[in-house]
Amino acid sequence: MAGADEDRETWETFRELVNMTPSALREWLGTADSRAAGQHQDGGESTGHASGRAIVEILGKSKGDLSDADYAHMRKVNGYVRRHLAQRPAGEVRDTRWRHSLMNWGHDPLKDD
Repeated sequence: MAGADEDRETWETFRELVNMTPSALREWLGTADSRAAGQHQDGGESTGHASGRAIVEILGKSKGDLSDADYAHMRKVNGYVRRHLAQRPAGEVRDTRWRHSLMNWGHDPLKDD
């Protein structure tokens, strides 16, 4: 179990990196581009798509209702988004799998541009 300081830092980083609203993320997750992005196990839902659904749930909770599992997922999201941002391809990224994958994890890199 993480301490209060680690949870606070995790929450603050998560809120900084997840720049999509719950409604925008929910809408995005319903698209074919969202379902096509990321790594799929045995033809099922991608890891990122499943993560996006968990992010929507986390964003819908009050901070006091977050579980240890929620904080663990937020740490996973924070790490993924940071790693993926460091791999930004050159050129226009609007319709790339790179952007689509990040959006599944709640971050739209075009909001940073």
